[in-house]
Amino acid sequence: MTDRHRRTFPAPQGLPSAKALSSQPRAVVVGAGIAGLSAATGLAERGISVDVIERQQYLGGRVGAWTEQVDGAELAMNRGFHAFFRQYYNLRALLERIDPTLSMLTAVDDYPLVDGAGRQDTFRGLPQTPPWNALVFALRSPTFRFTDLLKIDARAAAPLAAVSLPDIFARLDHIDAETFLQSINFPEAARHLAFEVFSRSFFASPTALSAAELATMFHIYFLGSSEGLIFDVANSNFDTALWEPLRQYLVDLGVRFQQGVSVSSIASGSGQTFRVHTDAGEQLDADSVVLATDIAGLQAIVESSPQLGDELWRARIKRLRTAPPFLVQRLWLDRPVANDRAAFLGTSGHEPVDNISVLDRYERQAADWAQRTGGSVVEVHSYAVESAQPQNAMLDQLHKLYPETRQARVVHERTLQHQDCPLFAPGTYAHRPGVVTPQPGLLLAGDGVRIDLPVALMERAATTGWTAANEILQRWGLAGHPLATVPTRGRSALLRHLAGRERVAQP
Repeated sequence: MTDRHRRTFPAPQGLPSAKALSSQPRAVVVGAGIAGLSAATGLAERGISVDVIERQQYLGGRVGAWTEQVDGAELAMNRGFHAFFRQYYNLRALLERIDPTLSMLTAVDDYPLVDGAGRQDTFRGLPQTPPWNALVFALRSPTFRFTDLLKIDARAAAPLAAVSLPDIFARLDHIDAETFLQSINFPEAARHLAFEVFSRSFFASPTALSAAELATMFHIYFLGSSEGLIFDVANSNFDTALWEPLRQYLVDLGVRFQQGVSVSSIASGSGQTFRVHTDAGEQLDADSVVLATDIAGLQAIVESSPQLGDELWRARIKRLRTAPPFLVQRLWLDRPVANDRAAFLGTSGHEPVDNISVLDRYERQAADWAQRTGGSVVEVHSYAVESAQPQNAMLDQLHKLYPETRQARVVHERTLQHQDCPLFAPGTYAHRPGVVTPQPGLLLAGDGVRIDLPVALMERAATTGWTAANEILQRWGLAGHPLATVPTRGRSALLRHLAGRERVAQP
């Protein structure tokens, strides 16, 4: 975290602890993913009484992990690969609660991208300073020539290079990412190899993703940040590396966890209080509630809780949509993959495969298994799944990309399919609900919740969780927590001018 241009939002001022209040405020956090855990941390550290309710038996949400029996063997399992980028400031602030040195994360020195024609891009050795990082990446790419750069419609492309939040959504949210890239004459091969890989990280094809979301993503990872595109990964399964230590940290602060329990409904009481009903028959009274669930869970709770919010807000919740399903296929093979295989490979044109991870390159449990057996642990991902049963096709593509796996015997196999990621379709930003709701004391958090800051994926979840906590703390006159993001507007005054903005000095 070395970018001197990163934007810091100071913590709201107030009392240091709820101990100074006449009574201890109570909060219920529904959902123990990154958003819910961030909110619980922010509240508990200021002395709020916190109950966390999680329907799964594990913490972390889509970054959750557990141990299970696979073909008679006890193996570490999770919901798939996640990249911890250096510009995920607010997520890293959460993880620093359990280890200020972040020793649970290990750097991945590169993650190549390969297309159907075998052309490959790499992020190794890029300059860190924008815009040279993006320019060098483009010009050394086999899919992008200098003549392609000259053909791009600079004025039409300027919003992509001069993102300002939330203005970019007024400019580009009405069209999809594919249409926008075509309109600026972005070369097709480069579009597939670079932008499509990132688009599908949002679990949607470029034709189903808002161009404003794509531009914001380009700003976060390229032109808005000098943290670079090299990321870190957890060096142990997520439960042991991240969530069990964080659970213990929160328990020490007095947080109570209920797992394997769902919220059935929430009633509003007198004096702006809430009564949370669970499917275990329990009732929890609270002064504040943070709904940090996935979209389906949020919609179910709101549908069964007619006292929550107002008509417009409830309609916005109902309009939220999830992205198509994604598939994670984890294979324990009886022999290693080639030594030069990257820990992570992004793909385009190898449908239905979007990326391949070699877990024993970085995850302790997988490395231990590989060392004991002489094998390897490989994970294949397919996002925005269109086929009903793509597992065989995924295995075929693994064999094509990593031919040495053709002769490998699958010792264990585990396939997960989920459909619980938010869909950021064109034209939906203005109607997306934000952290603050029409009902005092009721907050939302999660990676599908609107927040007018340049954050995405895990970092959006963490940022909305901290923001929800800050809103509750301010209600009680308590001090909040600082936030940080990449700059909220493009760093180049020239590019901002080309985008039709007033020419200003670079911050």
